[in-house]
Amino acid sequence: MARIHLVDTSPYIFRAYFSLPSSMTAPDGRPVNAVYGLAGTVLKMIDDESLTHAAFAFDRSLTSSFRNEIYPEYKRQRALPPQDLERQLEDCERVVAALGFRHFSSDRYEADDLLGTLAAQLHRSTDHELVIVSSDKDLGQLVDDRVILFDLAKGLHLGPDGVKEKLGVPPELVADFLGLAGDPVDNIPGVPGIGKKSATALLLALGPLDRIYDDLDAVEQLPVRGAKSLRRKLEEHRPMAEMSRRLATVARDAPISASADELKWPGADRDALKTLLEELGFGDRLLSRVQRFQN
Repeated sequence: MARIHLVDTSPYIFRAYFSLPSSMTAPDGRPVNAVYGLAGTVLKMIDDESLTHAAFAFDRSLTSSFRNEIYPEYKRQRALPPQDLERQLEDCERVVAALGFRHFSSDRYEADDLLGTLAAQLHRSTDHELVIVSSDKDLGQLVDDRVILFDLAKGLHLGPDGVKEKLGVPPELVADFLGLAGDPVDNIPGVPGIGKKSATALLLALGPLDRIYDDLDAVEQLPVRGAKSLRRKLEEHRPMAEMSRRLATVARDAPISASADELKWPGADRDALKTLLEELGFGDRLLSRVQRFQN
């Protein structure tokens, strides 16, 4: 049975941009260090993971998504991405396409949401194992007995038990955990005064957020320090908790679709790839690596 790899490109694009020299430019002068790094990552995946089926998700907008309609401060604390990085996103998509892979992007949905949508569709329509390729811990909420999270850089595969060991809660409670504890990386507020330890204790003892709010009396009975204070914080900040959970929940309804057959890799497009690599100024540096992958 084949594995279908669903790849979050953003971590690898950012890592390449900040680790490879900014002096890498195409003949026309445009920056290409992130493009080169992503291409190398895809080639490594083809080799190391024996890719047969795959989809690549891109963040078309690095500054906004539908979540900013819910909470304008979502990710607002982050510095704006460098213009030289934004200028490379289209070429990153072109390289993935020339290598023969399906790719998806959206002005409104983040790459996580595109992967979540594809995972949900494929879960219903195929028996293949699904591999979410990302270093983003939030995608742990997609993991189950047929979906694993794979951190390519660390070579780490996480199933349900691995997610619980890493995050403290099982996959089905990851969004609830972030709703309570928040996430400073994405500027998700959570419940003021409730940190990771308290959030984990609440969820493991009482279950998901809705169940906690259905029986707040049970919070006071927990054998944790400050249980009464926890109840007060939960009562005072219920709207914030529910909004934060919504922000942290990976969407499964983005307007995209793909079947397993549509994600089967046919090999690289020889002519398109050669033309694109020459345009980008990569020449023999990458072309020699992709010869054996061409159709």
